[in-house]
Amino acid sequence: MSNISTKADFYTAVENRRSHYVISKDFVASDEKIQEIVEFAVKHIPTAFNSQTGRVVILLGEQHDKLWDLTTETLRAVVPADSFASTQEKMDLFKAGYGTVLFFEDQSIVRGLQEQFALYADNFPVWSEQASGILQFTVWTALEAEGFGATLQHYNPLIDEKVASEWNVPGDWKLIAQMPFGKPVAPAGDKEFSPLENRVKVYK
Repeated sequence: MSNISTKADFYTAVENRRSHYVISKDFVASDEKIQEIVEFAVKHIPTAFNSQTGRVVILLGEQHDKLWDLTTETLRAVVPADSFASTQEKMDLFKAGYGTVLFFEDQSIVRGLQEQFALYADNFPVWSEQASGILQFTVWTALEAEGFGATLQHYNPLIDEKVASEWNVPGDWKLIAQMPFGKPVAPAGDKEFSPLENRVKVYK
């Protein structure tokens, strides 16, 4: 499926997964490989009650460009004109990439589980979001292992209606995140880590 074949490779892949904002459309891997990565992740990531709520739309080529043009125009309507230059610059960075993965959660399944298991009704939307996070991380890490750079963006709900209309997205699919990806052009920035002793506790 990917270049991860040992525990050490897995650790390296997790460690190397970073936010790459400067990306290009240069070839890294085939469109078929990108689809394989996404389909593998969608199939195998864990979900509460095996609900399999994750849904994905992959935008490549002109469709990818169209998403970031659409997002740019949506933001232009809400961001003050005198400060829009920085927003335009960010949109141009994302558009410069090879493609974008759109992550959705199927709310019809969430509602069905709420009705079926009323005792846990309040938890199913939370578990759905958690499953999406796992899916995003898995796709991101696998793309990174393949040689792509990516970042995670959240322009929902501002762009939800336009995305649904442009790509015929079912009404029950809730947009969660957008992941532009491409060939890394510049290294990821330095990352600081909070002390692990403040974040992990072990009791024996």
